Amino acid sequence: MLAGVKCTVSNCKYWKNGEHCDASAIEVNVDGGGKAANQSEQTNCRTFYQK
Repeated sequence: MLAGVKCTVSNCKYWKNGEHCDASAIEVNVDGGGKAANQSEQTNCRTFYQK
């Protein structure tokens, strides 16, 4: 588990009670590609895997 990584997506297989991410690593990308985002809404967690 990655200490300090909060996740509110309860239907992800890595989500654990207390809103913790239990993945050993995470990948976060910019929506639409590129290297920069101006706000969090322009990013997404590619580690998500539906339960």
